[in-house]
Amino acid sequence: MKLIRLRIENDTMAIAYHPVSGQAATANYLIAYNPNQAISENLENIKIRLAGLQFDAAILENGLSYPFSDTIVGVNYDRIDVGLALTNLLNIPVVSQAAVDQLGLTAAIKAKSAYLKWHLDYYGQYHGVRNNGQEAMLTIGNGYLGLRGAFLESHADKDNYPGTYVAGVFDQETTTLHNHQVTNEDLVNLPNAQFITFGIDQQPPFQLNEHDLQDVYRSLDLRTGMLTTTKLIQLASGHQLRIRSQKVANMRDWHRYSIRYQVTPLNFTGSLQIYSEIDGSVINGNVSRYNVFDQHHLNTMGIETAANTVYLSGQTKSSRINYTIGAKLTSPDVPVIKNFNSTQQPQGVQQTVSLAVEAGKTYTFDKDVVIATSNAHDDPQLTHVQAELSQSSFDNTASVSKDYWEHTWRTTDIKVRGDITSQRLLRVNIYHSFVSAAALESGQLDASVGARGLHGEAYRGHVFWDEMFILPFYTMHRPELAKQLLLYRYRRLPAARKNAQAEGYAGAMYPWQSASKGDEQAQFTHLNPITKTWDPDNSRLQRHVSLDIAYNVWFYYHVTQDRDFLNQYGMEMLLSIAAFWISKATYDQQTGRYNISGVMGPDEFHENYPNSTKAGLKNNAYTNIMVAWLFDIITTFKAQMPQAVFQKAAQAAHFDADTSHKMTTIGHKLTLEINRRGIIAQFEGYFNLPTLDFQAYRQKYGDISRMDRILKAEDKTPDAYQVAKQADALMAFYNFDVPTVQAIIEKMGYQLPSEYLTHNIQYYLARTTHGSTLSRIVYAVLNQLDDNDDDAWKLFSEALASDYYDIQGGTTAEGIHLGVMGATLNLVTRNFGGVSPLGTHLQVNPQLPDHWQTLKFKQLFRGVHYVFVIDHHRVTVTADQPSTVQIGNQQYQLQAKKPRTITYND
Repeated sequence: MKLIRLRIENDTMAIAYHPVSGQAATANYLIAYNPNQAISENLENIKIRLAGLQFDAAILENGLSYPFSDTIVGVNYDRIDVGLALTNLLNIPVVSQAAVDQLGLTAAIKAKSAYLKWHLDYYGQYHGVRNNGQEAMLTIGNGYLGLRGAFLESHADKDNYPGTYVAGVFDQETTTLHNHQVTNEDLVNLPNAQFITFGIDQQPPFQLNEHDLQDVYRSLDLRTGMLTTTKLIQLASGHQLRIRSQKVANMRDWHRYSIRYQVTPLNFTGSLQIYSEIDGSVINGNVSRYNVFDQHHLNTMGIETAANTVYLSGQTKSSRINYTIGAKLTSPDVPVIKNFNSTQQPQGVQQTVSLAVEAGKTYTFDKDVVIATSNAHDDPQLTHVQAELSQSSFDNTASVSKDYWEHTWRTTDIKVRGDITSQRLLRVNIYHSFVSAAALESGQLDASVGARGLHGEAYRGHVFWDEMFILPFYTMHRPELAKQLLLYRYRRLPAARKNAQAEGYAGAMYPWQSASKGDEQAQFTHLNPITKTWDPDNSRLQRHVSLDIAYNVWFYYHVTQDRDFLNQYGMEMLLSIAAFWISKATYDQQTGRYNISGVMGPDEFHENYPNSTKAGLKNNAYTNIMVAWLFDIITTFKAQMPQAVFQKAAQAAHFDADTSHKMTTIGHKLTLEINRRGIIAQFEGYFNLPTLDFQAYRQKYGDISRMDRILKAEDKTPDAYQVAKQADALMAFYNFDVPTVQAIIEKMGYQLPSEYLTHNIQYYLARTTHGSTLSRIVYAVLNQLDDNDDDAWKLFSEALASDYYDIQGGTTAEGIHLGVMGATLNLVTRNFGGVSPLGTHLQVNPQLPDHWQTLKFKQLFRGVHYVFVIDHHRVTVTADQPSTVQIGNQQYQLQAKKPRTITYND
C-alpha cells in the first residue's frame, strides 16, 4: 500500500511519501502556508507537489480531538477538516494516526473508505448561497415532503433558509411590476415546523451567529436518511454547550418527520429552556430574483394547543389548499406533560419547557411533526393528523426510514470500486431521486417531480422536460413510480388539448412549465438580472417537451411491457401529441418537404431569428427528428395492438384515418439542414450565423456559461450567433443509440457521410457554454459514443459533482438539479457499464473508466431482475428467470439465478 503522511501545522504542511507501507519515506516535502491564498488553494499545492506519485491513502499525524471527526487541523488560525478536503482533492481516504493506532492501518483505511462512500459531510459555518447550497444537498424527504437541511435554530435570513415543501401544493399570486402584471404559480413554502432552539437561565433564546458557534459538523447518512448536526457553542456569558440534532423523514407514513434535539451543558449547572415553534409567517423567499414579486402564499386559519401538542391550520391564498401541521414535543428528562407550555402567536405557535441541568449530562428532546394537505387523496379532510401525531415517535420514524433505505439500496445501488468520490456522489444522486419522488409511487398524490426536487424554489417548483432524464432510472428500478409520473401527464391531457386549441392546433400541446393544472406556466417576459429590463421570454416555444413526454411513454412501455398502461393511457397520449405535430407541420412547395416553424430546441439561447418579428425557429433538428421518430413508433405500436384497442385510443385522441395518412407522409418528409460534412444544423439558417470568440469573452468575463445575459448586457443578442447554452441538435443521440438515430434520419430521406458524428460533436462542443447542468452529461454521452473517453470522463465527472460543488455559482442554493442527477445514473449503467435497454433484450458493451476496478448494479427489464458485475475483462450477469442478453456481438442464454461470466475485449 502506497501512503503519504501529513503533518499540518498553523503555517506549514509537511508531507512524507511512503511507496511501501511500513518502510521509510522516499520523499519529503515542506510546504509553507500562504496566508494570502484561500485554504483550498493552499491544499491544491499539495496536489501539485505530489503530481506523478501514486498513493492509496493518507495518514494525518496531528488531527485534533473532536467528537465528530478526527481529521480536523488548525491552519492559519482557523480549522479545517483536512480529511474531507483532501478526499475531495485526491480521491483517497485520509485516516488519523489515532485511528491507525486503535484499529491498525488496514482496518482504519477500510473503515474510513466505507464511511466516505455513505456519508455527505460538511464541516464549518458558511454564509449566503454557499450555506444555502449545503442546505439543499442535505435535504431530507420522502417524495411527499421535503425539508431543507437548514440549522434547526434558524429562521429565513441572508444565510439560512429552512424551507418545507409538499408535492403538488402550488399557489398563484399576481404582482404589478413596472407596468407589468405578472402571475406566478409557485410550489409553496409551508409553515416551518422544524424550528427548535434553547436558552440558558431564562435568558433570550439562542440565535445562530458566528461568534457563539465555535464548530459545526453536518452529516447525512445515505444508508438511513438521517441528517445529524453537531454544534459546539460558547455563549458570550461563558456557557459552553454541545448540541446534537438528528432529523429524519418517515418513508412509509409520509406525512411524518421527526427531530431529536440533544443538549449537553459542558461547563455549567443551571436551568435549560427549550423553545419549539411552528412558524406560519413564512414566505417563498429562497430565490432572491423572485423577491420583487408577491411571495406571500399562506393564510393562517387556526391554532390549537393541547398538553404537549400544538396544531396550526391554514389555507393557500388562491388555490385554497387546506393544510394542518401538528407537532408533539416529548423528553425522557421531562416526564410530566404539564411542564410543557404553549403560547399562541399571530401566525404561529411556540412550545416551551424548562428544566434544571448539570454539566456533562445530555438532555434529549424529541419533536414529531405531521403535515397534511387537502391535496392528498389519503386524507383530503385532514381528519387523521391528531391520530398520526399520537402514533408518531422519533424511534419509529428512524426505524421505518432505515428499513426503507436498506431495501432501496439493495435494489437500486450502483457500486463502484476504485473511486471513492464517484461512489459517494452516485449514492447522493440516488438518494435525492427518491427524496424527490418516493411517495408518488403510492398513487395517492396528483403530482410529479419538479426539476429542482423538493429542495428549493428555483423554477417555482415546476415540472419540465427534466423528467426525461430521471424517468429511465425509475423505470428500471421502480416502474410503478415511473408510471405514476406518466399518469400525472395523462391527467393533464385535457389541459394539453386546450393549450393546443388556444394556439390554433389540433391534438395535445403540453406546456413547457407545468404545475398544478397543466396550463402553461412559462412567462411571456422575464426580468434580465444584469440589465434590469423586461426581455421577451419565448421559452414556452420549447414544444419538444411533448416529444420528451412521448419518449417517456415509449421508454416505460418498452422496458416494462405494461400493455394495460399503453392501452388505457399511453397510446392516447402518443396519438394526441402526434396530432398536434401533424397540425403544426406545413408543406413547402419548393422543397417538397414539410417544415415545423415557431419552435425552440433545448438551447434556450436561440428563441428566434435576429431582426425577426416572429418568435421561434424553423426546423429545429431535435424537434423534427423526434417528430419523425414518434410517427414511426406509433405505426409500430398500431401494427402490434388489437385494432379495437387502437381505435378506442384513436377515437379518444380525435385521430382519424386522414390524420393517420398525413402522419405517414409528413414523417418521411420533414426538413433537416445538413452540410456536406454531415453536420446537422441546429435549425434552418444556423450555418449563416457568425461565431463568437469564446477565448476573448472568457478573458473579459471569466464565467461565460450564461453568454445570453452577457451579450444582452452588451446590447447584443445570442440569437445572432452560433452559441449554445446546451446540447440541442444532437440530443436525439442521447435518447437513442447511434444506429437508431441514423435510421430515423435516413427514413426522412437524408444520407450521412462517414465520421459525421465526430464532426458534429466537435462542431457543437466548440459553440457550447454549458449554461445548463444537463449540457455536460449529454456531451459526456456523445463523446463516449464517439470513443473520446477522456473528454467523456471529464464532462461526466463535472456533471456528477455539479451540485456538490455548485459549479453554476449559487444555483444549488435554490434546489438540486434532479435531471442531471438522474442522467448521471443512466450514463453509468448504460454507457460506462454498457448495458443498453433500448433493444428487445439487454445489450452489453462495457466501457469502464480506466480507474474503476468494478461496477455492480441491478436492473429490471421486461419483468426480469438482472444483476451485473463488470470489470475491464469480464461481465458476470445473473437473472432471476431464464432470459437472453447480448454481450458484444454474441447472444447468451441465462438460466434462472445462475451467474454467467463472459470475457470481453475492453
